[in-house]
Amino acid sequence: MEDETSQFELTESAFLSLFVKHEPALRAYARVLVPDWDLVDEALQEASVTMWQKRGQLESADGFVPWARVILRFKCLRQIEKLRSRRPLLNDKMLATLAERFQNCSTEDTAARSKAIQLCLNQFPAEHRELLLAPHRADISLVELAERRKKSPNALYKLLARLREQLTECVRLRLAEVQ
Repeated sequence: MEDETSQFELTESAFLSLFVKHEPALRAYARVLVPDWDLVDEALQEASVTMWQKRGQLESADGFVPWARVILRFKCLRQIEKLRSRRPLLNDKMLATLAERFQNCSTEDTAARSKAIQLCLNQFPAEHRELLLAPHRADISLVELAERRKKSPNALYKLLARLREQLTECVRLRLAEVQ
């Protein structure tokens, strides 16, 4: 009698295909949790190794993203612990809330949003892009950026607020075009 349960086997090429396909969504998920792009890269790299080692646990290709997010979340938490010694971060409850909300986003929505953000960011001059991205970087603060630009921190915060409004509106319009 033949076994009725078919064993799902993830070949090397199938794993790589799934990982590459969903890498932007996984990176976006990690970025929600970790406020530093370098540490996002580290978490994603560590997670990819763990995913490869544990690929036998995956029951179907459809379950790849949820499975990968669980592994990635643990790697992100490890990176967050590294950061906590250097600067204040969101507490664990807030991180869990963000992760849960992100879980409800489809990979297509995440990819569309990421593409819209990138296209809109590219419309800004380099100086404005640097300012928009500065709060998300670990290597420079807005106060340091203000000093470098010979502006008051308050003036820079006001400019940042206006730029964020413009970016938000641009992203909203681009997403509306897609739907």
